[in-house]
Amino acid sequence: MTAARKGRRAAGAVTTVLAAVLFAVPVSVAVLGPLLAPWAEESGPGAPYALDGRHPLGTDGLGRDVLALLLRGGPSALGSAVGAVAVAYLIGGALGLAAAVSRHRWLDELLMRPVEVILPIPSLLVISVVGVGRQGQALAITAAVALVNVPAAARLVRAAALRAASSPVAEAMRLQGESWPRIQLGYVGGSVLPVVAADVGTRVTTAVFTVAAANFLGLGLQPTSPDWGVTIAASREALLVQPWSVCAPAAMLVMFTVGLNLLADRFLTYGEPRARRRKEVTA
Repeated sequence: MTAARKGRRAAGAVTTVLAAVLFAVPVSVAVLGPLLAPWAEESGPGAPYALDGRHPLGTDGLGRDVLALLLRGGPSALGSAVGAVAVAYLIGGALGLAAAVSRHRWLDELLMRPVEVILPIPSLLVISVVGVGRQGQALAITAAVALVNVPAAARLVRAAALRAASSPVAEAMRLQGESWPRIQLGYVGGSVLPVVAADVGTRVTTAVFTVAAANFLGLGLQPTSPDWGVTIAASREALLVQPWSVCAPAAMLVMFTVGLNLLADRFLTYGEPRARRRKEVTA
């Protein structure tokens, strides 16, 4: 093994560990935080934007412990975004795959054209409309973010599946009498997974900041919610007075998005075809 290859492996290992740590910290806070929040709240309320020994990260404008808010705000901040992307790919992915494997142009048009009507609509406009009538409901924001991501997910899956569906491998499997699910779901669907994995990292990142932006603008949860986006919005004017009230939840969002994208990149690296790896070794 050459020194250059050893260096690339070491750098890859460091990147993977760093990505795992960045991703695991906010996820752990979101999952375990609500269980630990009562312990953090034992100190009771304090003065607005106070920095004292009773509250490790100080208090917010209402005198609430910032650490307790941080522990409680993860499920809504991350859960809404991840749930929205999952729903978008369940709906959009199914439509895109069905359109790609269809041998009838009219069916392709029937599946894709209604979805593409939503594509040019700004995401915050959709969220604004939903937020007016359903303010304070995390499920409504999740549905709105999922709706604006369905067209992009459908177009991506369709574009990735078209080539595999019309490839010689798929045609050979048809001639050999392979079943439709094995060809379309096994081979064609499997060929789409690397592309979807690459897109999920970016799309979840966008969804996280879209949900945070909706809460920041007052279109999502109530202003007293412990959600990380709401906390940032409520304390932004006191950034220089009590920086932890803004920096702590912002750090959780940044760590999650950066870690997720790095992990997606590493997943794609490990999933490269063997032929490409052999080519890199011999280069």
